[in-house]
Amino acid sequence: MGRIHDPARAMRERLKALEARATQAVQARAVADGVAETVALGRARGTEFDKPAPQPRAGRATPFRRQGGLEWLAGKGRISARQRAAGEAYGALWRRVGEGPALGSSLAAQPGGGVAAGPSLGLLLKLAHGRARAQAELDAMRARLFGQSDLVKVCDLVCGQDLTPREAAGGAQVEAARIEAVLKVALDLLAVGRG
Repeated sequence: MGRIHDPARAMRERLKALEARATQAVQARAVADGVAETVALGRARGTEFDKPAPQPRAGRATPFRRQGGLEWLAGKGRISARQRAAGEAYGALWRRVGEGPALGSSLAAQPGGGVAAGPSLGLLLKLAHGRARAQAELDAMRARLFGQSDLVKVCDLVCGQDLTPREAAGGAQVEAARIEAVLKVALDLLAVGRG
């Protein structure tokens, strides 16, 4: 038996398919517009983005990837590999000291741990020791900056928070140039201290 052809039903199915494609196109355009707006706003604040070359997949847009301050400066040839490594070491310590929740009281710790008991005393001690060691190393790096607040501040912003100089300057070009110059001095001091 052959299929009974119902022209009205076929037309309804075709209209549904066309509506679905139109809805998908509108949604894709809205996403693309949202991404473009986000990138434009970020660039206005000084954020740098990297847009990789298009992939061979048909019709797929390549994603934007935010570049951190040290990565952007190194990519532009404004800092050396040694300066970047010193800045990355500073940033890793800065984030280690500041990350995670504050260590709570050891009164909440229970021997043997357990889900209901909270973290074990051993875990709390390990976290506290790791943060204390990172803080000591960060303090030693800051001592190589001679305690100069401008040097420490730009390292915290660019190396620790991973902002570009323009982001750290709030988009002001003259201030961004000053931050970059101060950062280069700080990175030189940190790189020399690393040996």
